[in-house]
Amino acid sequence: MKCHSSVEQSERGESDGNVGATGWVGAGGFIRSSARLRLAKDDTFNRGGSVELQWRITLYPVTVHAQPGILAFPEARRAVEEQARTLHPGPAELAALPRSRGRVLAEDIVADRDFPPFPRATRDGYALHSADLAALPATLNVIGEVRAGSSLAGGLLARGEAAEIMTGAPVPEGADAVVMLEYTARQGASVEVRRAVAAGENLVPTGSEARAGQLLLPRGTRMGFAEIAVAAGVGKAQMSIYGAPRVGILSTGDELVDVDAHPGPHQIRNSNSYSLAAQVEAAGAEPVRLPIAPDDPVVLKHLIEAGLALHLLLLTGGVSMGKYDLVEQVLAQFDAEFFFTGAQIQPGRPVVFGRARSAPGAETATYFFGLPGNPVSTMVTFEIFVRPLLDALCGAPPGKLRFLQARLGAEVRTKTGLTRFLPAQLSGEVDRTEVELVRWQGSGDVAAMARANCFLVVPPDRERLAAGELVSVLLR
Repeated sequence: MKCHSSVEQSERGESDGNVGATGWVGAGGFIRSSARLRLAKDDTFNRGGSVELQWRITLYPVTVHAQPGILAFPEARRAVEEQARTLHPGPAELAALPRSRGRVLAEDIVADRDFPPFPRATRDGYALHSADLAALPATLNVIGEVRAGSSLAGGLLARGEAAEIMTGAPVPEGADAVVMLEYTARQGASVEVRRAVAAGENLVPTGSEARAGQLLLPRGTRMGFAEIAVAAGVGKAQMSIYGAPRVGILSTGDELVDVDAHPGPHQIRNSNSYSLAAQVEAAGAEPVRLPIAPDDPVVLKHLIEAGLALHLLLLTGGVSMGKYDLVEQVLAQFDAEFFFTGAQIQPGRPVVFGRARSAPGAETATYFFGLPGNPVSTMVTFEIFVRPLLDALCGAPPGKLRFLQARLGAEVRTKTGLTRFLPAQLSGEVDRTEVELVRWQGSGDVAAMARANCFLVVPPDRERLAAGELVSVLLR
């Protein structure tokens, strides 16, 4: 017996209020501070070993741009897509075909010949003249055999003749169809055909897939397994692809320790850096994991500065409204421009999107996302907000979210006001796909996310989804 699911909990630290750059630094404010910092060796940050830094920050103005506040999901997504359309990829590089997986083409790939280059049989059987089957059964002389990679000896097939042929083999000249093997009976040097075929049946004509010189993969195509097959088919052993953008990943919070450390009773391991690195790599970019930033504005400022020197910066944690949520406050010191400081979604409401310069007078600004620290929130906001910007930096058109519909297995109750992306399991048969929520304990429940293969999308105006109704699903 199935029971309904209720989704009413809110994320820890995900406030219902607007998130703004307020606190220890404000518009037109000044900061006086000095510090001495030593960073432990971290191969992803400083390959040369430990580095000692010393600086003094004294009396400098901070400008804070007007904050647009919290946006509805469609508006927030649109804000990211609009910025993505202004971006351009970095320089192209030459790569061997196997290295192109997940990367984006910097050149057009065209057909080097007709595809297929010959009329290709699509069934095992006999190549023949369809007109010879006007009266059935018909008996034809078998003059040879054609295997894939070979041709008919003598070349031309005359009326009243047939050639045994295998799938993928070239149909001999003169034949205009292939009759399937199961509709024939071999009798020595002849074959009896018991079923008629139309001209063109069971064969693919020359050039019907592509003509020589035809564009097959335009520049900006992301290379998946099908695209790699196309490139291999036209002889592209190497190709021009865009360089992978470098994406800084910075997790924040005194409660975090690295994955190989033994956490104290009130500490947790830093899973976000590793999950984000995996998502970044899957998107065709190069992750750069920065050291964990403590809840110290001076240290955080230095690490953000390092991250803004890359192509994109992803911060996790510190974007809510708590006393020690410092990310927006520190970003304001970089004259940050915020496109939104929250989205009406669950999980991931406190997500922040903007851009800032790594130093005064820097030629270009770097885009950044402040992602909530709870792991499920981090994963969700990456997929629905970070991906289109990363697509553009990789050289691909910003991708659209792709939804499908499935029958809901059990009733879901929730509150209105937020677009919800809830971990769920999609299952069922071809003719009946069903989705059900994964049992979870909120946006910190990583194990639940590992059990999910999709997100159930609940519109902001729905407080109840009935079992059996068609609902929207976003695949992971």
